[in-house]
Amino acid sequence: MITRDDLRKKGEAMRALLFGDAPAATAHPDFDALITETTYGAIWSRPGLALADRMICTLAALCAVQQLQQLRRYVGAALHIGLPPAAPFTIFTQIGIYAGFAATEAAIACADAVYRERGVALPSIAADALPLDALEQRGREVMAKLHGERGTQGYAAPENPFTSRLYPLTIPYGYGEIWHRPGLELRQRALVSLAGFTALQLPDQLKKFGQSALNVGLTLDEACEAIIQTSPYGGYAPALNALRWMSEVM
Repeated sequence: MITRDDLRKKGEAMRALLFGDAPAATAHPDFDALITETTYGAIWSRPGLALADRMICTLAALCAVQQLQQLRRYVGAALHIGLPPAAPFTIFTQIGIYAGFAATEAAIACADAVYRERGVALPSIAADALPLDALEQRGREVMAKLHGERGTQGYAAPENPFTSRLYPLTIPYGYGEIWHRPGLELRQRALVSLAGFTALQLPDQLKKFGQSALNVGLTLDEACEAIIQTSPYGGYAPALNALRWMSEVM
């Protein structure tokens, strides 16, 4: 049976792996010990999801809830564990679909500062030159791969006179442009969605993408772990709600 001491030791090792010899996030030893045990020992050290994937979920959740001081710290950790330099920017851009592009701009500013401080070249991502109709076609192909027949149901139903005023914009720009930006695999983009919807407490979207994640290479265990990974950053209650929403459709 695992003990609290076991969790603390795992947490200390994980913390060192992520942050090296950087100081703890707070100046309160009792709280730092709790975070070491729970966040790094009980959550980050769980089996079922690769370290890089856990970082992707963490960056997505922190961007979604705009915890910018912590986000800056974890961008540094992402570089430390070898996440591709373009990945954080791709994550933040995708979260903009769900939390608004103002959230993306704030997160990108944090990442820019970390990269400059560390002398890491900022990734250069060229604007997509495809015309709108080509983006639309590419977006529909991604939608079909993700959602199948469910891609045009619910809030995406073209016959809905209210949601159809806005949803068509998500096809060329959300799926056609943003889901094609470099830095992440398709399965990792699904992780970004699951983490973002959990942190933002969006049940309709979580239920839809929870099923779709399995279509692009995630296992059910990985999808659940993506949700669990957000709990120290977006809250344990939202993560529990998200797991319940998943259980209703799986």
